[in-house]
Amino acid sequence: MIVVDNIVKQFGGFRAVDGASMEIAKGSITGLIGPNGAGKTTLFNVVAGVLKPTSGRVTMDGEDITGLPPHTLFHKGLLRTFQIAHEFQTMTCRENLMMVPGAQSGETLWNTWFGRRRIADEERALKAKADEVLEFLTIEHLADHKAGQVSGGQKKLLELGRTMMVDAKIVFLDEVGAGVNRTLLNTIADAIQRLNTERGYTFVVIEHDMDFIGRLCDPVICMAEGKVLAEGTLAEIKANDHVIEAYLGTGLKNKEAVGA
Repeated sequence: MIVVDNIVKQFGGFRAVDGASMEIAKGSITGLIGPNGAGKTTLFNVVAGVLKPTSGRVTMDGEDITGLPPHTLFHKGLLRTFQIAHEFQTMTCRENLMMVPGAQSGETLWNTWFGRRRIADEERALKAKADEVLEFLTIEHLADHKAGQVSGGQKKLLELGRTMMVDAKIVFLDEVGAGVNRTLLNTIADAIQRLNTERGYTFVVIEHDMDFIGRLCDPVICMAEGKVLAEGTLAEIKANDHVIEAYLGTGLKNKEAVGA
């Protein structure tokens, strides 16, 4: 579905992503792991159009999407969330969801004068859709709460809910578990799994919680120093000497020392 081909992203003399290549299969939940500074979020930003690559190519279903802006990719069904939730704090959780779909009739001055019935019909449909999403995520009790006043984990659920308000094909989740308690993290994992199996969503997940990755993700891709280091099941990744070396500074060096 997504093919990342030899992507380089350079900031001055520093290569945050250094020739990374990978394929994301349709219908998969792919985990992207690696030590801090590995280039994971920068790669996300390149694929999602937040940053333009220095070189390389990204395709989606065979179409070259390299460097397309986020709003264009949004309409193609490619969405991403951020490590820090970006909610409209003074709006309710329901209103945050209702804001997502584009080209709403109420956005034009003409319709506010002459299309009030159409606007009202759309708002009723959006409200019903938002309430369905909140129920799916088991946070329907927060519908009328201000989004800025709910917990960090509930904000992450709300971000996931935004992807459900449009026809998302692939969703990039950046550290969805950061700062989230275990109970809510399990709720988030359940929602991702259901969206994958019941609605056909494809996910790519950056996460440091290996239990979370192990529960959801196959395959798992490990990055280090801007490059793709290894790919496989989580068990294979954990047993990979190059991965151990990247995380702990041990593994290959110790094995070579023992051999010597």
